[in-house]
Amino acid sequence: MTRAVFLAHTAAPSGAELATLRLLSALRDRPGAPFEVELLVTEDGPMVERVRARGIPVTVQRNTFDSRSMTIADSGAGGLLAGGVALLKLGWTLGGVLRERRADVLVAESTKALLMGAVAAGRARIPLVWQVHDLVSREYFGRVLAVVVRLLGWLLARGVIANSRATLGSLFTWRRAAVVAYPGVEPVTAPDDDRAPQRAPRDTVVAVVGRLCPWKGQDVLLRALAAARHRPRTVYIVGGTFFGEESYRDELVALSDELALPVEFVGHVEDPTAYMRAADIFVHCSVLAEPFGQVVVEGMQAGCAVIAARAGGPLEIIRPGVDGFLVDGGDAAALARILDQLIADPELRTRLAGSARIRAREFGIDATAAAVAEVLTAVTAGSARRSAVS
Repeated sequence: MTRAVFLAHTAAPSGAELATLRLLSALRDRPGAPFEVELLVTEDGPMVERVRARGIPVTVQRNTFDSRSMTIADSGAGGLLAGGVALLKLGWTLGGVLRERRADVLVAESTKALLMGAVAAGRARIPLVWQVHDLVSREYFGRVLAVVVRLLGWLLARGVIANSRATLGSLFTWRRAAVVAYPGVEPVTAPDDDRAPQRAPRDTVVAVVGRLCPWKGQDVLLRALAAARHRPRTVYIVGGTFFGEESYRDELVALSDELALPVEFVGHVEDPTAYMRAADIFVHCSVLAEPFGQVVVEGMQAGCAVIAARAGGPLEIIRPGVDGFLVDGGDAAALARILDQLIADPELRTRLAGSARIRAREFGIDATAAAVAEVLTAVTAGSARRSAVS
């Protein structure tokens, strides 16, 4: 049985970490070809207990540096160099942990995990796979750093797992095992008929779910609602701030008050499904291209009529006019027009929501686990052949 260790630099409950939790469970429970899976994380946080609650082993090897030192904006070139050295030292320590755990393959869950994972995997003499949750583009990394990260990924990892075709297209994968494995959703436990039917226009409920930060575009939604002819009864803004962006929430509150919108700021919740199932319309309004957009699939699975930004992953999820609508990110006027159309037409919402539920089944966690298992098996088999030759 293959023992796969997943390495993460954070234990905050954001989208990538939640996707990893679902993947670990599915890999462990695969019929016929299960994996022994573990999580190795370099800081404590809410995800540690959530993973352990599913019976998956977790090792916390705390870092000795502030991860913010890894950005030039926060600490300058000197701080970046110091943080890089500390990252490599931590990688060496992690390599010892991997040897003790008798790991067969290491999966790095972020760019920082890739760097320290390369050292760790080298010390443990096991292959390294990079699971990429972000578009490696200049919009996210800057022009020069994006190229550097692509090169490092190609040089350091023997395999790549991308969360969308868009993400895979932003990487260098020549002569590397590579696969698209969408962040799969788990089956819903509530029956379909447990959901209320689409409401009348005056009673419509709109929801948006995601971390509150400028690039997620919650302010665009508020401006679109203010410009729309039809206003919903309630707007749920579900999500918290995790990375020093609390001021953005204050700006959103002030904007909703200024525009006199019926907004309820829910904050971070462990499971936002109840809010999605209580909504008629789900809006994803990122102003940057989303690497995948698993929350879009979750909104479809919950039976909402979905609007998503027309870039990145959502282009691979939604078929416009069939199971949702797409709108250019940041275009409040276009978003207002689609909101007007949906709010005024409950029958259209019902048709889109029904198709969306069917479409969401194509992004199940079992398919994700099968794709990931294929790459992990390929790189471990290649590593075994090289060891036999040497």
